Amino acid sequence: MSTVAPHEMQRDLSRRDLTLDLARVVCVLFVVVVHILMVGIGPGPDGALIATRPAEAEPWFDAATWVGQIMPLFFVVGGFAAATGWRSWTAKGGDAVGFIRTRTLRLAQPALPLFVFFAAVLVAVTLAGIAPGLVESAAVGAGSPLWFLAAYLLCQAGVPLLTRLHERAPRMTIAALVAGVVLVDVARFTTGVTEMGLLNLLFVWPLIQQFGFWYADGWFDRRSPVTLLAIAAACYLVLWPLTGWGPYSPSMLGGLNPPTLPLVALGLGQACLLRLAKPVLSRLMELRAMQAFVFLLGSRLMTVYLWHLPVILAVTGVTLLIPGAAPAPSSPAWWWTRPLVFVVVLAAVLALSLLVARWEALGDLRATPGAVLVAIGWLCAFVPPFAVMQWFLDVQLAVGGAILLAAAVLLLRRGAPTRSVRSEA
Repeated sequence: MSTVAPHEMQRDLSRRDLTLDLARVVCVLFVVVVHILMVGIGPGPDGALIATRPAEAEPWFDAATWVGQIMPLFFVVGGFAAATGWRSWTAKGGDAVGFIRTRTLRLAQPALPLFVFFAAVLVAVTLAGIAPGLVESAAVGAGSPLWFLAAYLLCQAGVPLLTRLHERAPRMTIAALVAGVVLVDVARFTTGVTEMGLLNLLFVWPLIQQFGFWYADGWFDRRSPVTLLAIAAACYLVLWPLTGWGPYSPSMLGGLNPPTLPLVALGLGQACLLRLAKPVLSRLMELRAMQAFVFLLGSRLMTVYLWHLPVILAVTGVTLLIPGAAPAPSSPAWWWTRPLVFVVVLAAVLALSLLVARWEALGDLRATPGAVLVAIGWLCAFVPPFAVMQWFLDVQLAVGGAILLAAAVLLLRRGAPTRSVRSEA
């Protein structure tokens, strides 16, 4: 999630595909909307507090995820940014170790204050003995977006190798990654060992990121609108047999962790639709008001993504303290108040960003540490979100994650002072 400083806007406008900045912002805002619809904490029929997932209980939910699951598109856009960032980095004399170091820091630094916050809150409520069941549900929900950090760290670490493979044999690289996805899914569903599907972290998201490399090369630009529409239609059509007759969940959220083959089809279809929408999005991005909105959100995007669920829970908690302000989950009043909750949550996250967004900026970095230290730092950054993805957030993972992320940041910022590092893409 790269950022653009206000003083760099004018210079960058001529070099950036602003439609991708818009797509990135829309993806994250869509995630916020989805989570607002999936977090239901309020009075139940007997007056006691209940925690539910209202949207998932609706009959239309599975079908809606075919549109609302936009994380594949985020990895496509991330692939475009990674490819252009890597080219810029190497053109300036940078190497793979330095690239992985800076990309890891861009994720580890913003995650550190969040894990410190989780650790402090969960230790406090555990010692206070506050409703363990409700606290556990809230912690699991608040930590659910953290899978993205693990998946994105893997993708970023693979950029130097995958870009070389893309340059030498782009079709063969795609074919090999597709084969990996299929083989892992076959092994998982034939053995019944769900954990085997975790191997697809090495194939599904890097494959979708690869579509972003093709986007950066102009492959989608060279396709006619009819061709793009046909590819997108084929991608969505193939989801029917995969989810209807195959072993996959009809919900695109059900096949998220571990990731599965339908996400690949969804990612390719979304990439085609993004290119089809480019003329309209380009006209939107000619508006100064839209540019200001996108750059404002884009400069705080990691903060919005990481902190929106804790803020949703905090806003919900405040409404519970105000008589009559917390409608029963899934009630008509609950649904009608969701737009207001979205506005309040977004405003609160932007206010919070004034305190924590500085962790997104790398500032003055020191000379790249050795490859071993960078590898250890990357591993320290990867383990906490991966553990949360696999075992869900609790007090032990929050405390351990804060310690490991602090170690990652300290290791990756070692070295002798050198130039300031800015966003490559």
